[in-house]
Amino acid sequence: MSGMASDHNDSSQEGYIPHYLQKEDPFASKLSREADIIAGFYLTIIGILSTLGNGYVIFMSSKRKKKLRPAEIMTVNLAVCDLGISVVGKPFSIISFFSHRWMFGWIGCRWYGWAGFFFGCGSLITMTAVSLDRYLKICHLSYGTWLKRHHAFICLAIIWAYATFWATVPFAGVGSYAPEPFGTSCTLDWWLAQASVAGQAFVLSILFFCLLFPTAVIVFSYVKIILKVKSSTKEVAHYDTRIQNSHILEMKLTKVAMLICAGFLIAWIPYAVVSVWSAFGRPDSVPIQFSVVPTLLAKSAAMYNPIIYQVIDCKFACCRSRGLKAKNSSKKSR
Repeated sequence: MSGMASDHNDSSQEGYIPHYLQKEDPFASKLSREADIIAGFYLTIIGILSTLGNGYVIFMSSKRKKKLRPAEIMTVNLAVCDLGISVVGKPFSIISFFSHRWMFGWIGCRWYGWAGFFFGCGSLITMTAVSLDRYLKICHLSYGTWLKRHHAFICLAIIWAYATFWATVPFAGVGSYAPEPFGTSCTLDWWLAQASVAGQAFVLSILFFCLLFPTAVIVFSYVKIILKVKSSTKEVAHYDTRIQNSHILEMKLTKVAMLICAGFLIAWIPYAVVSVWSAFGRPDSVPIQFSVVPTLLAKSAAMYNPIIYQVIDCKFACCRSRGLKAKNSSKKSR
């Protein structure tokens, strides 16, 4: 704890002392033991479902890896990010909730915070890339046909570099990772914004480049797609069967991407709101019991995507089978 105190001299100079530098143990749970046990069981279920679901997506994709389209390659990368959160991060928090305190000290706290932010940022930037891919495929066909598999792999390299940069920036002395107010989890040190102008600049940079800007790109892309689809649905009906089938496949991928983005943002926006309030609101004004709910909701985001894949795939398979039956019946009638 003395090491952390030296990292936060600005805090003491400004008179604001964050919760993790106050007298009580920052890693002791501030929740009741019953609440910690419930949270531990909840995260265990989420972790198992997420691991199995995303592992299944990666396994099935690996069997047809040479046939994956660029958007599907991005979807696999999203499953890798979700699996990383489940395998690397969730065991730390599950053990800590059941133990009624964070069990891994400051080193484990920094590692857990880095891993959560790294994979979370990777997920959001991957969804941003997917939304742009969908936008180009649907709204700008000339650009959409130009995008090939090797462009997708270049995009993956950029995504991982982007996530690595922003997750590692706090270790360069401009930020930090710290325990949550309830004690059994760790995150970005949002409370630096209460201590100094440099802390505010750090938090604002994270919010803009790792949340607001990607979200704005996603919203823009799907709004343009919806408007385009409304205006072009009648046109596609006049094309031949091959073009119609290609259009149906593109729309299937677009629906998957839209639902994934919606699920991710619904899970993470409450946590982002609480984090911003902790950073720029009245110090320690967020009740500890209230702050744990958005955190647990955000941790469930990795579980939704495999469910979305399966629902859309089942609907697509049903539509395709009905189309084949209709085509066969028409041939027989002729």
